[in-house]
Amino acid sequence: MARKTTFALAFCNRGFMPGELIYGARQDMIKAVTDAGYGYIAMDEKLTRFGGIETRDEGRLYAKWLKEHEGAFDGVIFSMPIFADENGAITALQEIGKMDFAHRRDAFCGKFSVTDVFTQYEVPFTVMKPHVVHPLSPAFRKNLDDFAAICRVVNGMRRFNIGCIGARTTAFKTVRFDEITMQKYGINVESFDLSEVFFKVRQKKDDDPTVLAKVERLENYTDFSKVPQPNKMTLAKLSVVIDEYIAEYHLDALALRCWNEMEAELRICPCVLLSELNDRGIPASCEIDMCSALCMRAVSLASGQPSAVLDWNNNYGDDENKVILFHCGPVAQSLMTGKGTVTNHKMFDKTDPGSGWGSNEGRIRPFPTTITNCFTKDGKITIYASEGEFTGDPIEDDYFGCAGVCEVPDLQNKLIRLARGGFKHHTVVGVGHMKDILKEAFTTYLGWNWVEID
Repeated sequence: MARKTTFALAFCNRGFMPGELIYGARQDMIKAVTDAGYGYIAMDEKLTRFGGIETRDEGRLYAKWLKEHEGAFDGVIFSMPIFADENGAITALQEIGKMDFAHRRDAFCGKFSVTDVFTQYEVPFTVMKPHVVHPLSPAFRKNLDDFAAICRVVNGMRRFNIGCIGARTTAFKTVRFDEITMQKYGINVESFDLSEVFFKVRQKKDDDPTVLAKVERLENYTDFSKVPQPNKMTLAKLSVVIDEYIAEYHLDALALRCWNEMEAELRICPCVLLSELNDRGIPASCEIDMCSALCMRAVSLASGQPSAVLDWNNNYGDDENKVILFHCGPVAQSLMTGKGTVTNHKMFDKTDPGSGWGSNEGRIRPFPTTITNCFTKDGKITIYASEGEFTGDPIEDDYFGCAGVCEVPDLQNKLIRLARGGFKHHTVVGVGHMKDILKEAFTTYLGWNWVEID
C-alpha cells in the first residue's frame, strides 16, 4: 500500500523578530496538515532557538536532518509567520540540492526576501495564492491539497518504468515516440514482443489457479455474460501474463498493441483488460500510445483517481464547444455510469466474425475534467493541458464503445492549436481540474516543454 503524502515542515525566524510566534505556527501547521489527512515530519523543536531556522548553522542542521529522513517525505513546506532570515532558509535547502517546497504563512516582505534568494540560487519552489494565509483557513487547505498533488506528480514522474507491449502499429505514425528522450527524463522503457506474449498465453492451463482467480475477478469487474467461455479464458490468461510482466519488471504504466494480431491470433480484444488495469491504478494505454500513457500516469498521480486515453471522435450536434470523446473500451469502470458490458468489437466482427471479444462498452459519467497529452521531439517532451466538463448529455444507444460528451470552452480554437502544434488524435482525461497542478509540476520541477492552448 502506498505511503500517504508526507510533508517535512520547516519554520523560519529572524533574530530581532518575536520568535515565540514560531511555537504557535508549529501547532497550527501540524494541525492543518494532519486534519487534511497528510503525514508530516518535523525537526525536534529543542534543537534550535524556538525550533526555527534562522542562522546558517541552523540551516545546515535542518539540511542534515532532511538528508537523514530522505525518502520519508514528498515535499518541504516552509512556514514563515514572521520575517525570515534568508541565509538560514537557503542553507536549509541548498545543502541537500534542489528540493520541492512551498512557502506559507509569512509576512509579505519576508516571503519576497526568501523567494528572491531562492531564485538567485536557482532552487525551484512553489508559491500559491493568496500571498499570505493562515494554516487553519480553507484557503490554506486548498493550497495544501494542490501542493500534495504537485508533489505526487513530481515524485511519481521523475523516475519510473513503463512497459511497451508490442511494436507500434504500422499505420499509426501518430503514436511514434523517442525512447532516448524518455530516458533523459528518467522514464525507463521496457519492451516486449507480442510473439512472446502469445507464447506465454498459450502456455497457461485452463485450471491454473491464477487464471481461475482472474476469471472471477473479471466477471465481478464488469458484465461478462455475453462472452463465450473460450474467449473469456483467453482474456483471463492474457491478463495474468500482463500481470507477470508488471511484477517482474516493476512497471508503473504500460501501452499495449491492441490490434489486429490479438484479434486474428487469440480471438480477443484486450480493451476490458486495460480498463481493469486503469481501475487498479496502473495507467494502461491502447494502440502503443506511450506518450498518452505518460500523461495518464501524471493525471492519475495528480487526481488520485484513474485516467483514460480517448479519441477526439465526433461533433456533438451543432454545439462548437462540445465533443464526443470515445474509445473502444479501455476506460476504467469508476469513470463510467454503472457497469460496462463486454461485447464483440464491432470493427473486427464486421470482417472477421467472433474475433473481437473484449470491448467494454458503456458511457462516461459526468465530472470536471482535465485534458492533456504530450509528444517527444528533438530531445524534449512537450505537453499541453486544458480543462472542461463531461456533461452527461445523451449519446444514442447504438453508438459503439465507451463514450462521453465533453464541453471545453473555446474548443474550436484549441483544436486548431493542437493540430498546428503536432499533437495526436488522442487526449488523456482525468477527474478534476488540474491544469495549474500539472503546469507547476512539469515546468518548475520536471523541465518538460509546456504549450499553452487556452
